[in-house]
Amino acid sequence: MSSSGTQSYDVTAESPAPPDAVWALLLDARSWPVWSRVGSLEVAASQGLSADGRDGVGAVRAFRTGKTVTKERITALDPERRFAYEGADVPVMIDYRASVELSEMPGGGTRIRWHGTYRVGKGNAWIFRWYLRRFMRDMATGLADHAGGPAERP
Repeated sequence: MSSSGTQSYDVTAESPAPPDAVWALLLDARSWPVWSRVGSLEVAASQGLSADGRDGVGAVRAFRTGKTVTKERITALDPERRFAYEGADVPVMIDYRASVELSEMPGGGTRIRWHGTYRVGKGNAWIFRWYLRRFMRDMATGLADHAGGPAERP
């Protein structure tokens, strides 16, 4: 067998910020390196980025983390509720699909659920699963914390 079958991750975080503030960060690829473990947005390798920071369905965002560049295509947007994407070019992973779901919490704030499915070669499955779950938990927490922090937008 050449691959390990479908793997998944499912992480959550809570932010004191309202869903619209969290949503704005998800749409703006340029903000991701600020609040996440992503190192940089590779603008030249991306396609369809919006000048106003509101990327739409079909936009391909290329993110560099260390020496690795991953390209992710936005597949669905349900404003302030669901942001979905798929891997357009992701080293190691096959059939990567993910979504970030936002829900308003009673009393204010936003619950962020970030989950995805993917396949990897069987030799990498267990270490990759451990690494990716930690990485994505940090992504969700970074998003929650940054959205809820002081307004430091340019």
